Amino acid sequence: MRELKVVALDHDGKYVICEGGEPAEKFKVAIDNRLRAALRGEPPQSEQPQLDIEVTNMLSPKEIQARIRAGASVEQVAAASGSDITRIRRFAHPVLLERSRAAELSTAAHPVLADGPAVLTLLETISAALVARGLEPDKLSWDAWRNEDSRWTVQLAWKAGRSDNVAHFRFMPGAHGGTVTALDDAASELIDPNFERPLRPIAQVAHLDFEVGVPPASGGEAKPAVIEPPELPVHTRSGRPAVPAWEDVLLGVRSGGNR
Repeated sequence: MRELKVVALDHDGKYVICEGGEPAEKFKVAIDNRLRAALRGEPPQSEQPQLDIEVTNMLSPKEIQARIRAGASVEQVAAASGSDITRIRRFAHPVLLERSRAAELSTAAHPVLADGPAVLTLLETISAALVARGLEPDKLSWDAWRNEDSRWTVQLAWKAGRSDNVAHFRFMPGAHGGTVTALDDAASELIDPNFERPLRPIAQVAHLDFEVGVPPASGGEAKPAVIEPPELPVHTRSGRPAVPAWEDVLLGVRSGGNR
């Protein structure tokens, strides 16, 4: 069991601030009637349950902002530290604005290709790539955070059908908007001008010729066109019945050689 040292009260007077083994490691203990009775040395009453004090990790404002700047959400920091989400949100707000601004600036940066920075911006390049894939470029989600080396990582998220997709870029602010470099395959494909999305093969449709019927007389009903079979002679010169060849029947050629 770890031992804590009481160092102060919080500004609301509702918690006791304690330190752990290291000065930077702080905790807070809720002050209630059970704690007050225990501090006065009063024995617990028979109906009083065993003393159960909630101890949470008390993050400093600087630690909260460092975690948010590194990409964590307000909910993640609050859950990991056991701190009140209202307190986390208060210190995280300016850092969230900083991240949003970095993500916005990255869309005006120029992607770095094999032959140097592109003329188009990242947003223009991404929009053209998504349109070519039949997607809507206006439904994009941008985010950014700082890494341990203080450089910005930018995340692009979009949906394709029912699938969620993400691509990551390295953003380097600078003149003329700065530059962005692809960090994964999805990002590389989106900024590659020579990348071609494979198309689904479509079966060839047979060409069909349709007979056009005779237009109906005025005031009468339309009658379907009747296709008459080719006329064939009944008997040959020898007197035998004429039997047309199969190719004559198919091509509509009379046995005499006329069509």
